[in-house]
Amino acid sequence: MPRTPQEIFERCVYVGTLSHDADAFAEQFTEDGVFEAPLLSAASAFPARLVGREQIRTEMAAYYARQAGDHRRPNLEKSGYVLHVTEDPDVFIVEIDTVFDGEGDGEDVTVSLVQIFRIRDGRIARLRDYFAPDLMN
Repeated sequence: MPRTPQEIFERCVYVGTLSHDADAFAEQFTEDGVFEAPLLSAASAFPARLVGREQIRTEMAAYYARQAGDHRRPNLEKSGYVLHVTEDPDVFIVEIDTVFDGEGDGEDVTVSLVQIFRIRDGRIARLRDYFAPDLMN
């Protein structure tokens, strides 16, 4: 039985954002899958465009390694999302508000973003991640 959009999204969040498991994250994509963040510049620490499962695996592993000293993790109790299915059964959109607990001054930081998923054969063929570039230095 094919995975639902919610299952695909939640698995993607778990293996990527929460676990930083580049291998498991890359396996969510088709062999020729594309992961892109169109609002980012090429100079950003976060990769702006990755093509193919192997490039996704390699570049995300490098990104996660660079972030190893950053211990900020989302507060799942404060964070939330709304998943929108579309008329195209292979496309869904997710509005996300990720909350990071305040450090030092106690102010929480909320990162709002939108992700557009295109699925093929139960895997992500294209994931477009729209978020504020200055939050991913």
